[in-house]
Formats: sequence, structure tokens, C-alpha cells
Amino acid sequence: MAVKAAVGAPAFTPEQLQSVRGTLKSPRRLKTEILGGLVVALALIPEAIAFSIIAGVDPRIGLFASFTMAVTISIVGGRPAMISAATGAVALVIAPLVKSHGLDYLVAAVILAGIFQVILGLSGVAKLMRFIPRSVMVGFVNALAILIFLSQVPELIGVPWLVYPLTALGLVIVFGLPKLTKAVPAPLVAIVVLTLITVLAAVAVPTVGDKGELPDSLPVLFFPNVPLNLETLQVIFPFALAMAFVGLLESLMTAKLVDDITDTRSHKSREAWGQGVANVVTGFFGGMGGCAMIGQTMINVKASGARTRISTFLAGVFLLILVVALGGIVSLIPMAALVSVMIFVSVATFDWHSIHPRTLKLMPKSETGVMVATVVVTVATHNLAIGVGVGVLVAMVMFARRVAHFVSVERSVTTTGGHETATYVVNGELFFASSNDLYTQFEYALDPEHVVIDLHASHLWDASTIAALDAITEKYRNHGKDVLVVGLNDASVLMRERLGGKLGAGH
Repeated sequence: MAVKAAVGAPAFTPEQLQSVRGTLKSPRRLKTEILGGLVVALALIPEAIAFSIIAGVDPRIGLFASFTMAVTISIVGGRPAMISAATGAVALVIAPLVKSHGLDYLVAAVILAGIFQVILGLSGVAKLMRFIPRSVMVGFVNALAILIFLSQVPELIGVPWLVYPLTALGLVIVFGLPKLTKAVPAPLVAIVVLTLITVLAAVAVPTVGDKGELPDSLPVLFFPNVPLNLETLQVIFPFALAMAFVGLLESLMTAKLVDDITDTRSHKSREAWGQGVANVVTGFFGGMGGCAMIGQTMINVKASGARTRISTFLAGVFLLILVVALGGIVSLIPMAALVSVMIFVSVATFDWHSIHPRTLKLMPKSETGVMVATVVVTVATHNLAIGVGVGVLVAMVMFARRVAHFVSVERSVTTTGGHETATYVVNGELFFASSNDLYTQFEYALDPEHVVIDLHASHLWDASTIAALDAITEKYRNHGKDVLVVGLNDASVLMRERLGGKLGAGH
């Protein structure tokens, strides 16, 4: 699919739009990347500070982590234009460790988590994404949209009344400006306009500066002061492992979402080990670690139209410049401006088509159930890993239940040379869910002395099926009848030869 940059301009494919070299040669595309990075940097500041508070660390720890994560992943990552920084998911995982053992153990856990992610990425863990159904992906996206919205609610409670008209004005800008022009990102315009209004009118409303103290120096190398022994490993290992899995899951799911939005493919394995490298680098600069951020990524890709690594790199660079050199100005930005931007992101992220009455009417109830389960668990726990895990589990159960009903058994009796033979033709995939009922489909007492079980239209998938087949043949023998199993494909023959008679009838 070709995309036109402007009327009369040459068309570019989605892949060409991801080219750093091509973007550097195009002032129009470069401007989009620069402005996208700036908007993301502004949105990252309050988020990083808030996540630092959740984790129980100084705001500078989250801000520096966002800088190092964004810059590093822009170089080593596999998904152009995706934003990685300090995140709430990681903050929730590491908060207990910070409380019990302090910053040095946190940094050691971040470095170990990065090493785990590199190992997992190189071992091909990204390929497991193929086992996540579309309904889980939709649930993941919708849950994230809801969480992004809910995270803004506290900013609208117990605040001066002027916050509400300012937020409303911000929403008008971010939703309405793109209909007039897309020359400048609407979120950036909203931030600038609302900041000017509050400063010039001397309006007292919550600002970014109220969230925490901004750093006034550059990050420096940091080596955690922890004993290098087994006891330390026992302390940080479970937190590092949880951080690695949560970070990879959120990053790979976000990468897949960006793939769909930009109509391009990304290197998931590279993204996986790239996240690990970014966390290792972040740890050695005293950061709290992180992963891909769905909200900021949507600002960059969907709201700003960025497509290359340039925007990700500049988001980190701008963040550092803003908080260190221009902290006094950034602290004046009203939270109402950022709230309006994040509400816009939540609305744009939510898959409204998935809940349209026409879609719900056409969609199988099991698919809708999987989506709802993913959304409910993710929102209830605020943990993407748990929500997606439950969604995949529900999808597996629903699939097994549905496939189990596809197995049919047809019985016929023929007479040849005065001898009757009962033939059972089994049609369908035989595995633990479907083979459990297979045992009850035969007329053991009524059948003649010769029985044929024809499995040419079936496949034996697991030990449960072999055990069920053994139980069937054993029961016929107990009735003094001969059983012949025919029609097995090569794979099923090998499995039966290896396991047949060794599992115990009926087990």
C-alpha cells in the first residue's frame, strides 16, 4: 500500500517510511519525527515520575531510565517508532524489592532481568507470539485503553475547577485540530496552548512540577553495591525473572499492535533481546528498568505519525534536555494538558469495532468471552502478563471444548462368509478433550466377535488418546472379542507403538 506524503509528492510504501536514511533526506518526514519525539518526551515526564513513585524510588531514577531505555532501544530494537521507557508494569513488579532491600538490589535485579531478556530473545521466545489469539490481542488493546483512561482519573479528582475547562479545551484541540491540519501534532499544540493560558493568566492548577523534583544533572555510571553471592541471587532472581517476562510480553504485544497500525513487519526476536540490552544499559546508569509503552507509542505512531527510529531516539534525547536544561519551563506545563492528550490516546487505542453490536452478533461467543476475560483480568489486576495469560488459557479451553465436539463415531455391521463384523469409523482430531468421551461410543456387549476401529479420518495427538484406545481394546478382549485398529497415519502409528500398552488401561 503506497502512502503519499503530500499532494504531488512521490508515494512511499510503509517500509520506505521506516527508512532512517530516506527520512533524513525528506524535510517533511524529518519534521514529523522530530515533533513526534518532542510530544512523546513531554508525555513521558509525568508518567516516569508517577511510575517512580509507584516503585518507591526517586523521580530521577524513572526519568533517567526513560532516557536510557528510549535511546538504547532506538539503536538495538526491532520495532521502529516504538517507545520504550520506565513503565507501570515494571514498577509494580519491583516495588516490593525496593521496599525490602533498597535501590542497589533494584539495580542488580534490572541488570539480571536484561540478561534474562537477551537469553530469551536469542532463544526465540518471540516466536511464541503466534500462539496468542486475535481475541486476546483485542482484549489486550482494549484493556490498555481502559487503564490509560483510568490512570488519568486521579488527575481530575479534588482539583481546582479550572482544571475541567482546561482539559475540555485540550480535548477539543487534540480531537479537532487533525480535521483542519496535520502539519503539527495536535497533542503538542494542546500542551503549548494550555501552558500559555495558565502562565499568562497566572492560573493556579496542578502542573508537572507538582509531581516531583526534576533532575539538574546528567546520569552517571552506577554499579550496585551488593554482595556477589548466592544469597543476593536468591533475593533478586524472582523479581528479575518476573520483570523479564512482563517486559517482554508488553513489548512484543505492543510491537504487534504497531505492526498492524503501520502495515509493516518488525523483527520480534531482535526486539526481545534489544529490550534486554536496553535494561542492562539502564541498570548500569542506575535506572529502574522498563519496556515498551503502549500510550506513548500510540502518541508517536498514531497521533504524531512517526515511523522511524529517529522519533524514538529523539524522545529520549528531548526528555533529558527538557528535565535537565529546561526543567523550570517543563514544570509549568499543566497536568490538564497531558490528561487531555492521554484521554485522546485511550480513545484512539480502544478497538471500538470489537464492541459494535454488529460485530458482537457475528463473532462466536467463545471469541467474545476470551476478549472480555482478558479485559476484565487485566483491568482488575493492572497486570498485563496476568491478563494475557488468563486470556490465552481461556482461549485454549474454549478451543479444546469446541474441537472436542467435532469428533464423530459411525457404527456399521457387515456379514462376510457367515461372520459378522462391527466397524467403527472415527472422524476428528483425538486429544485429551475429545478422547475422554471416545470410550463411551462403543457397544461392547452387543457387538459381534470381530470389531474393526477405522481411524483413517483421525489423528492421535497425545497420551490420553493412546490410553483411551488401550482401554477400548482391553474392554473388548474382556468380552472375548477381537479388535483390529486400522487406518492410522504414520505419526499415529509411531506414537501408539511407543506408548501403547504402557500407560495402563483407562489412564
